[in-house]
Amino acid sequence: MKSPNDLKDTVRIALSEDIGSGDVSADLITSTSIARARVISREAAILCGTAWFSEVFRQVDDRIRVKWQFADGDSIEANDVLCEIEGPAWSLVTGERTSLNFLQLLSGTATQTKVYADLIKHTNCFLLDTRKTIPCLRTAQKYAVTCGGGKNHRIGLYDQVLIKENHIIAAGSIAAAVAEARRLHPTIKVEVEAETLVEVEEGISAGADIIMLDNFSIESMIEAVALSNGRIPLEASGGVNLNTIVRIAETGVDFVSVGDVTKNVRAIDLSMRFM
Repeated sequence: MKSPNDLKDTVRIALSEDIGSGDVSADLITSTSIARARVISREAAILCGTAWFSEVFRQVDDRIRVKWQFADGDSIEANDVLCEIEGPAWSLVTGERTSLNFLQLLSGTATQTKVYADLIKHTNCFLLDTRKTIPCLRTAQKYAVTCGGGKNHRIGLYDQVLIKENHIIAAGSIAAAVAEARRLHPTIKVEVEAETLVEVEEGISAGADIIMLDNFSIESMIEAVALSNGRIPLEASGGVNLNTIVRIAETGVDFVSVGDVTKNVRAIDLSMRFM
């Protein structure tokens, strides 16, 4: 799993937000004081965000050294020592909160993804993320989804066409919208959001690459799978939660997209303590 290209910029912005004109509390520590610390998990989780954590300390003070005991995607348990850190004490306390923010949030995203992915691993359905991410952390959270066993849907509005109700109305029909998308963006995938079985067939006939079943009932999803008969991948979206995802995946759809893994994420309880 490769870290996103914007990782350094994301860390820089986060540090600027926290440090501002300077860490006035760190001024209490002498510049010559060297310290060691370690990060401990308070609960079981899937670890994610090690590169962001390390980059925080690299940008704060490149004399700091971080030694990891686990890697992204690893399962961790309560009381596990995740890493040890050594360097100027004032630099460690300055980077502590920002580094933990990244590690806790991204581990939370990966952990929640793993919960969902495990529920449907007995099917042929894959878990997809959405664009419902925390602002400015899109690529970081999508990376975390892959660490938890999910797959990335489109990253933004630029890498895949998604034809929705308003696009269809403006174009005049699903066929016209797909044709125009092919003309304007011939090298990227075109997905059609369908609200009825009739629109599923129209999307297939128009030559879309994938059909999204928007808030379909379980019964309608089963009908859509039969109608498609393997001609085109189907994605289920809307109303997906821990209580519904298994029934949805078992209908035979190819993908199920879940906003919950990124927008309702709970940070994992981690702490950094000087040794």
